[in-house]
Amino acid sequence: MALIAPFRALRYNPAKIQHLEEVVTPPYDVIDLHAQAAFASKNPYNMIHLDLSKNFSADQLTEARYRQAKETFAKWQQEGVLVRDNEPTIYLYHTEYSLPSGKRLTRKGLLCLVQLAEFAEGVVKPHEKTFSGVTSDRLSLLDTCHAQFSPIFSLYSDAQGQIMALLESGRSAEPLASATDHDGCIHTIWGVTDPAILARVRALFAEKSLYIADGHHRYTTALQFRALMRERLGAVASDSLYNHTMMYLCGMEDPGLSVLPTHRLVRMPEPVALDGLMAKLEQSFIVEEVTGGTRETLVTEVLARMAENSGAATMFGLYHSQEDRCLLLTLRDGVIDEALGAKQPASLRELDVVILSDLIIERLLQLSHDRCVQESLVDYYSDPDTALDVAIKEGESSTGRSPLLFLMNPTLVSQVKRVADEGLVMPHKSTYFYPKLLTGLLLNKIVPEEKVPS
Repeated sequence: MALIAPFRALRYNPAKIQHLEEVVTPPYDVIDLHAQAAFASKNPYNMIHLDLSKNFSADQLTEARYRQAKETFAKWQQEGVLVRDNEPTIYLYHTEYSLPSGKRLTRKGLLCLVQLAEFAEGVVKPHEKTFSGVTSDRLSLLDTCHAQFSPIFSLYSDAQGQIMALLESGRSAEPLASATDHDGCIHTIWGVTDPAILARVRALFAEKSLYIADGHHRYTTALQFRALMRERLGAVASDSLYNHTMMYLCGMEDPGLSVLPTHRLVRMPEPVALDGLMAKLEQSFIVEEVTGGTRETLVTEVLARMAENSGAATMFGLYHSQEDRCLLLTLRDGVIDEALGAKQPASLRELDVVILSDLIIERLLQLSHDRCVQESLVDYYSDPDTALDVAIKEGESSTGRSPLLFLMNPTLVSQVKRVADEGLVMPHKSTYFYPKLLTGLLLNKIVPEEKVPS
């Protein structure tokens, strides 16, 4: 099934860069223009200068952005800022972090190359759709620079923990790199080069499928790049670097693996009274108004009660900022099968994100998916405090819209696996695997004449 391989990663030279925090970044797709400027000002060797650049004005050719990245990438290697490891290596990648509750965890995974497989082959399985505009940009950058600057985050099943135990037994005595990100998460990497251990790990993965957690666009881009090289070269060998992509792999059973909820702020195009909305919701939900505190306290209480439920029932929080009122919604038995049974497979009907989008937003609020996209009626927030602030601010504005903040529970890893195994996809922003991987800890340089170690 999954064919993995060690590789010689390109890394920041510790003799040149003493503080990795100055040069690494989150993935490109979570960086806005303000954050980009902040990263660029940290250090002239910050990864933002390679992975994302919006410094060009609209009337300049897009290709100029990619050419600049290529020239910068070559310059950093010539200066010895980026250096390549000598031995083929699989890299252990630990991330120590805190959940919003304050609980401290360590997620453990590995970084390696994975041989590309089309989704139809069932080796690498997606759970989200991709958008062509995003992959077009990433393909141009990959084709121009011949390097992968950030890994794809995927999952595998290993209930006994054999793979991580093997890698931990052979890791380097000292970390190769460590950096603390802006959220206080500590990212640490060790190398594993023992050929016997690497062979055993590769054999174990040969029996497994991989499930993309984060990075669907990057994987689709890698497939497109391979197809492009096949057009140019006539063929791409199975052991070619063009036929592989850099991935971070984490066991589904890892106790440090966390999926956080992504809350939805829905902007009703016209003013909505909560009492009238409650009457509609009561057809499908047990509706309880939560009172007796500040809005922050109410939202915190609703989130706590949702978490305590532990999936025993489908629950949502709803905050109406214009009336400063908060509800707890509990789905009534049998409602979803009756409402969505003919429209959605069972594995999708059980997802909170599908119940919200198809039952609440589309049926009860009468907002079609197309309208939500065209009029930007739905925004997504991982931080409930930020979402609450935006809801309050928009509720006080004179736009004529009514912002409704829906508080969510996280999607379960088991649900991701089931949906992917059935060849289905979830709605946009269904999962938020936390923390995000860093861009810049390891880079995969694609050298045309090189072969992946056998």
